[in-house]
Amino acid sequence: MQIVLATRNQHKKQELVALLSGLDITIRTLDDFPEAPEVVEDGDTCEANAMKKAVEIARYTELPAVADDTGLEVDALNGRPGAFAARYAGEHATYEDNCRKLLQELHGVSPAQRGARFVTVAAIAFPGGKTMSAKGVLNGMIAESATGSHGFGYDPVFILPEYGQTLGQLPPEVKNQISHRARAFAQAKTLLQQMMAEQNSVGA
Repeated sequence: MQIVLATRNQHKKQELVALLSGLDITIRTLDDFPEAPEVVEDGDTCEANAMKKAVEIARYTELPAVADDTGLEVDALNGRPGAFAARYAGEHATYEDNCRKLLQELHGVSPAQRGARFVTVAAIAFPGGKTMSAKGVLNGMIAESATGSHGFGYDPVFILPEYGQTLGQLPPEVKNQISHRARAFAQAKTLLQQMMAEQNSVGA
């Protein structure tokens, strides 16, 4: 069985390949389909964005497609940036731009008010139209400054109180066990295993 990861983000691709390891599947990426459309993430929710990417790429490649979208909900900002996390500082913002804007908006906010959560939705779409999704949540708080060189996105400013470190400080092998994306893709992996089992039983 082949699947396509509906992302051109190299950091995310490496992480997703690791999270889906162990499945008897061939993982392809959009690098294998350079003419695939650039899906516009214009949904108001992570689920809408992830599902749109998966459906469009499954339709184009005629293979099952897996996509995800992650939002960051900050208590002191009434849940912002939410699904707009990747473009919080503008359409072409860098990771550093987004982190800088977030830290500026939280300047002077006490630690007790800096609670936040990452929410990841993983979507799976099949060429025939069937779709499935899974959700993972990771609670933490926003740091007062960026720390750590691992990970990407908001990882350097997202503290896990139980570790006393940011996601940017945790080694990838640790992050891939406990992160929001890991939790969503553990469920997605189970869904794919079930689908493969069903296909094998039909073909038997």
